Amino acid sequence: MGDPRPVIRLETRIDAPPAACFSLSLSVDAHVASMSGSRERAVAGVMSGEIGAGETVTWRAAHFGVPWRMTSKITEYETPYRFVDEQVSGPFAHWRHEHRFEPDGRGTLMLDLVEFASPCGPIGRIADRLVLERYLTELLKRRNRWLASELEAGSKTEG
Repeated sequence: MGDPRPVIRLETRIDAPPAACFSLSLSVDAHVASMSGSRERAVAGVMSGEIGAGETVTWRAAHFGVPWRMTSKITEYETPYRFVDEQVSGPFAHWRHEHRFEPDGRGTLMLDLVEFASPCGPIGRIADRLVLERYLTELLKRRNRWLASELEAGSKTEG
């Protein structure tokens, strides 16, 4: 039957077109700015600008006071509606984050679907359910608020 994986599903409405949401979501610089609380930064691979299909980036950050590194790769890329990043190496036994950008009236419905699993079997699954699912959801919500703020500020100055 395999290991059950927590799935995080977030919906964020943004008053900007899908192409703008897609592009900013692939920006390494925007990721760094939106994750300043964890001092996240790119240390290898694509280190600035927009990451593209098949490319990797290695992040260094601190979460729960512990430094860690994670290399992720853009494994699926359908501009401007969808991309997937997956962990190549890092702290998770499994990490897959699908980003969808659907036209929604004047703007975009941004959908995050995250599957993840910690290492360490049953102990990892307990940590996933009790701690990581909530922590990662809040981290993604914070990032999405940052993206929405940046994109909507840009829409107001352009319109």
